[in-house]
Amino acid sequence: MKLASLAALAGAVIAIVLGLLTVGVQATVSPHDIPVAVAAPPQLRPAAEHVATEGAGTVSWWIATPDEARKLLDDKEVYGILELGQPTKVIVSGAINPAGTQVVQQILTTAVPGAQVETVHPASAAGRVAPLAVSILAWLGSLAAGAAALVLARRARLSLSLGARLTRVFLSGVLMTAVLAGFLKLWDASLPLDWQVLGFMFLVSTAFAAIQGALLRLLGLPAMAILGPLYLLAPAVAGQVPELLNPAYRAALWSWTPFRFSTEGLRSLLQGTSGAPDVTTALWVLGVMLAVGLVVIVWPGRRRIPEAANMRRDAFAPTAG
Repeated sequence: MKLASLAALAGAVIAIVLGLLTVGVQATVSPHDIPVAVAAPPQLRPAAEHVATEGAGTVSWWIATPDEARKLLDDKEVYGILELGQPTKVIVSGAINPAGTQVVQQILTTAVPGAQVETVHPASAAGRVAPLAVSILAWLGSLAAGAAALVLARRARLSLSLGARLTRVFLSGVLMTAVLAGFLKLWDASLPLDWQVLGFMFLVSTAFAAIQGALLRLLGLPAMAILGPLYLLAPAVAGQVPELLNPAYRAALWSWTPFRFSTEGLRSLLQGTSGAPDVTTALWVLGVMLAVGLVVIVWPGRRRIPEAANMRRDAFAPTAG
C-alpha cells in the first residue's frame, strides 16, 4: 500500500510539473506590449503619432522613419512595421520568431484593412522550424551521449577519465553538428550552411554537452531528472516571444532558458541578419555555458591515496602471536 501510494503521488507531482512547464505556458499566452514600428515620411509624422496612441496595452509603438524602422526590424527591436504612405504597407520579417510575426501581422492587417503585406528575409517552412528543432535535437543528442557514457562506465566498474570526459563533449559537438547540418540540407537545401552557421551549431552542441556533462559528474544519473525535462522548455517557452507569455512565465522560465539564445541566434544566421544583437548575446551565453561546464569537467576530483589506505588497513589488522 505504501509503495502504491508513493507511486501515485509521484505521478501527480510529475503531472503538476509538466502542466506548469508546457500546457500552462500555452494556455496563458496573451499579447501585451508587442513592439511595433509605425514608419512615415516627415509630412505624415502627425498621422504616425496618432496611430501610436492606438492599441495601448497590446501594442507598444515606435515612431521612426522608414529606414530607421527597417533597421529596428533587422535588429529584432520590433516585430513588424506599419509603413504609412501610398500604398500603406505592413512589413514583417522571416528572421523574427514566427509566433511574434503572426500576431503582429494579424493585428496590423486588421487595424488597416487593405494594407499590402511585405516580408523581408522570407523564411521557408523549414527555415521557420529549423532553429528551434536544432536546439531540441542538440540538447537531446548530447544528453543521450552523456548518459550512455556514464551508464557504460558504471557497468564496466570504471570511472570516466578526464580525457574520456573531454572527448565525449567535443566529439558530441562534432557529430551533432554533422547530424544537424544533414537535417538542414534535407529539410531545405537553400538554407545556408556556411562557417558561421556550422560554427554556431558546433558551439550550441558543445555548450549543451559541457553543461550536461558537468551536472552528470556532480550528481550522477539523478541529474537526468533535471536535464531530461528541461527540453520541454524549448517548444513551450523558446517557441514564443516574451510579449506573448504570462509575466510569471517570462520571469521564471523565458528569462534564463538556454534554448531561446540558441534558437534566435541561429534564426538570425539562417535568415541573413547575422548582425542582429541576439547573435552576439547567444555567443556570450553559450560561451559561458561551455566554459563553466568545462571547468567542472576538468576540476580534479578527490583521489584515494593507496599508501594511506594500506596504512589504515595495517593499523587495524590483527597481529600474529
